[in-house]
Amino acid sequence: MKARGIFKQQYVLILVLCFCFTSRGNANPEYLPGKDSLSTSTQQQAITFIDSIKILTPSTFWPNIKPALFLQNIKINIHNPISIYPGNGTNFCGYGALTYLLLKDDPLGYAKLLLQLYKDGKAQFGNSVFNPSAAVKKEAGLMKFKGILDIHPAEQMWFLALADHYKGYINLFNRKYNSGDEDTRWASVNYAKFNGMVRSLLRYKVKANGSDLIRPHIGNLYQYISKRLATGMVVLYINNRIVHKKNHVQIKVSFPTHFVVAESVKEANGIITLVYWDYGGRTQMQLSPAFFKRIIFGITYCTKKQVDVN
Repeated sequence: MKARGIFKQQYVLILVLCFCFTSRGNANPEYLPGKDSLSTSTQQQAITFIDSIKILTPSTFWPNIKPALFLQNIKINIHNPISIYPGNGTNFCGYGALTYLLLKDDPLGYAKLLLQLYKDGKAQFGNSVFNPSAAVKKEAGLMKFKGILDIHPAEQMWFLALADHYKGYINLFNRKYNSGDEDTRWASVNYAKFNGMVRSLLRYKVKANGSDLIRPHIGNLYQYISKRLATGMVVLYINNRIVHKKNHVQIKVSFPTHFVVAESVKEANGIITLVYWDYGGRTQMQLSPAFFKRIIFGITYCTKKQVDVN
């Protein structure tokens, strides 16, 4: 028991040290710089492309993914990006928010990326090359008891591939996938890791304010977020446990656990109304400015990059 206690203390100490070096919201892990671009795609372009594919043959790389269900899943996501669902009990929410941004910005790129990953077992997009492990390729299509994710093999493949590729300090002690690791720290996303994924994959300029432990130092959060929603996409890193806690006064420990994509924010009569993407749908929340400030640990502001003429 003493040895276990010593190991636990060492584990916490290492995590804290890792946090000190990597948790800054604007941290950009070792991703290669890419050329700025305003090129993007429309939803109609993606629909035309995916509708032209009538039959998909089985993949030798993903033996447990049913081709027809996979193709149908991609079509649903292109037609209705809000439907992206990270699954019950998983740690996929960061990858869900990332995918929602991708579908809003480049749905055609999303479709081609997933099809290439399915057909070739690996794919390149942005500054990242995905080549998932054999364990990940075997697991995709087999998940159970995760809600609608059970019948969404495209999400299973994509989220597993993202978690397998991107690593942050939070994944330090669990880097190799074993069945069920979608519910563990293997799949977890800390704030710097999320911002690094956005910078690596998407054609966005990212400004991040916040961290895994310390809330952003912003006087009026409502005005700050409202102003940025007028010119770009905003992802909020929040403490979801506080949001769903019945007695907010009794909260003792307060850490961020969840990523949501803000859609709109309004203030009237001292109440803030926030509408955001979360787990396959839009959610509306009404809360006081003080509570609004309490739940937000990170604000990621994404705007389109300018063209690199060099």
